[in-house]
Amino acid sequence: MKERLLTTREVSKILGLSEQEIIDLANANLLPSFKVAGEFLRFRKEEISKVKETIKNKYNLPEKKHKLKDAFREFVYFNDFYIVSAIVIVVLLWTIFKDLFV
Repeated sequence: MKERLLTTREVSKILGLSEQEIIDLANANLLPSFKVAGEFLRFRKEEISKVKETIKNKYNLPEKKHKLKDAFREFVYFNDFYIVSAIVIVVLLWTIFKDLFV
């Protein structure tokens, strides 16, 4: 099974830093990362977990509690295509079959 790598955005959410700060830390070799296709930064989850406490202590970041509102917002952000597609399909099916049930 292939290992799923984290993007800069995902690491920024995990560590509570901006994407630019993540890029700067990676470029300074303070955050373990590697480049895919010579351009895109990717991170291994295990390595980020190992340095998470060090980074949080260095930047004096409070522990972030994951609220339901934030979880919902993140779900919509990552699944917006599927949500919109499902709505379009339901509307199309309703339009096609509405006359059959009248």
